[in-house]
Amino acid sequence: MTTTDRTTAEFSDAPAESAAETTAEITTEIPPRRIPVRRRTSATTPHDRLVAFGCAVSATLLTWFLMHELLTSPGWLADLVVAFVLYLVMLYVVTRDRVGHLAAMDRLVSAVVVSGATALLIPLLFLLGYIVLKGVPDLRLAFFTHDMAAVAPTDPATDTGGLHAIVGTLEQTALALVLVVPLGVLTAVFLNETRSRFRRPVRIFVDAMSGLPSVVAGLFVYAALILPPIQGGFSGLMATIALTMIMLPTVTRTVDVVLRLVPDGLREASLALGASRARTVWSVVLPTARTGVSTAIILGIARVVGETAPLLFTSFGTQAMNYNPFSDPQESLPRFVYRYIKEPLASAQERGYIGAFVLIVLIFALFALTRLLGRKRWSGRRTRPARSDR
Repeated sequence: MTTTDRTTAEFSDAPAESAAETTAEITTEIPPRRIPVRRRTSATTPHDRLVAFGCAVSATLLTWFLMHELLTSPGWLADLVVAFVLYLVMLYVVTRDRVGHLAAMDRLVSAVVVSGATALLIPLLFLLGYIVLKGVPDLRLAFFTHDMAAVAPTDPATDTGGLHAIVGTLEQTALALVLVVPLGVLTAVFLNETRSRFRRPVRIFVDAMSGLPSVVAGLFVYAALILPPIQGGFSGLMATIALTMIMLPTVTRTVDVVLRLVPDGLREASLALGASRARTVWSVVLPTARTGVSTAIILGIARVVGETAPLLFTSFGTQAMNYNPFSDPQESLPRFVYRYIKEPLASAQERGYIGAFVLIVLIFALFALTRLLGRKRWSGRRTRPARSDR
């Protein structure tokens, strides 16, 4: 037997148990490699939510210990600020230790944004809930069918009539839209689609007008068109002019921003196919920005539909129905609310809450109608079949 054969025989005679032990020892000496799990920075897991809840509880307890055991708290607002700061610090430290700096910064910014949105949403919901609780119990169908001409101040709030105010608000807002939408869109097109040297002065003027106080617009119309020697008189038209001055800068600036977002490639493609610049704006730019234009109109309505100050100097208000906005004083819902909410009688104040609730509902209805009409108009133009040339 050769040396190689003897060595092979010795290894073959080794027990199987010793070989298994050797393999186990080698396996335990080399730890398994940890494979990192890829995840999105903004993704949250149940464990992340549990960590956030634990940080909130810890921040609350630590705030109580610091502000009430070690120090003297000046009030609940100071406790809230300290607890919020401690919560952000704890959340950042714990998240950075778990998943890194990038995810920790994302959690921190998300917590700040959500907290700010909640802080703004809570007063809004409280205000809406307060108006609903005050206005709904006394609201009757008669509010939408008659005016206040035959209602005495001492009558109960259930006898309130607001048809004249609703008609006035709708007419004044509609007339303002008729004036503002063409002017605002044309001005925005002028600022974006032309190369005129007057663009900069017009843009500066629009930006300056956007900060115009509403009472100044009402005073200007009162001094220029109502007082002698013109003597135009109080009317819904005067209110419309004041509202137009307030609404026009908002619509123009919003449409201006929206038109900037339209890609230049669409304009260049249309011009390359032989279309004129006016045809490009009408058939390419405006349809592309249709959603933004609808949003601009909604923002314009929101800017003026609840204004009261300019109406005090222009429409004056009345308790009787006036369908003609071009002559004689005319009522509106903001003016209706202002008229009765400042009265000492409880029934008059309840009438003011009823008008405020109806005004909120009317604003939501106008928003929905504007969005619906904008979508139908432009979707109809887009789906219209092309005419074949024969």
